[in-house]
Amino acid sequence: MNRRSLRTADPYRDLDVIDARAPRFNQTAIGTLSLVAVASGWWPILALLAAQLAIGLNFGRRWCLPCVVYFELVQPRFGEGPIEDSRPPRFANQVGLTVLAAASGAYLVGAPALGAALGLLVAILALLAAATGFCAGCWLYRLGARLRGIASRRVDELALAELGISDGAPGERVVAFTHPLCTDCRDLMVDLRAAGHQVNAIDVRERPDLARKYGVAVVPMAFTVDHSGAVLLRIAG
Repeated sequence: MNRRSLRTADPYRDLDVIDARAPRFNQTAIGTLSLVAVASGWWPILALLAAQLAIGLNFGRRWCLPCVVYFELVQPRFGEGPIEDSRPPRFANQVGLTVLAAASGAYLVGAPALGAALGLLVAILALLAAATGFCAGCWLYRLGARLRGIASRRVDELALAELGISDGAPGERVVAFTHPLCTDCRDLMVDLRAAGHQVNAIDVRERPDLARKYGVAVVPMAFTVDHSGAVLLRIAG
């Protein structure tokens, strides 16, 4: 089998992670078609894009046409990209759906200038994300998750016994919430161990209860703790 066709994450089953190139492919399609819609004045394209996003979000990646094209045609040819948490790009799609629906509604009620402005906003942000990797919707997700975590679940202490970690040993250690398919998680673990840290990894796929308890909105998330579990420093997430 061609090594390029090998996958560490199944795109249709491992829904908590995604090939990082897939959202950028999707953003290219959305941005390009939104720009065509605004430039040509054929606004139903915006409505079709909104419908496609809604179908993909509600029924899965098999019903997302750009996703299917990427996973069935592009990924097998060029190989799997870095695997990342799927929640930020999913939230970005929800934001895109909302703005595209608003743009279509504006055209329908006779406000083409507003519809064009909203359609152009989607085009600019989607193409920016596709070209540079800066995803405004993903950034909003991370910011919102961080603010929610600070507001409702400020992490000052980890219950080491609950995490399956023997407490009482002297010195500091790192507790890292990770996912086994996450590329950034694997890189973080390698870097921490290379730096001489004692690292305990918590698989959020196996322990979603702990992820919820400690407000792990994006992986990897890691804390330096002392022997009692008191958080000394948040070093990732």
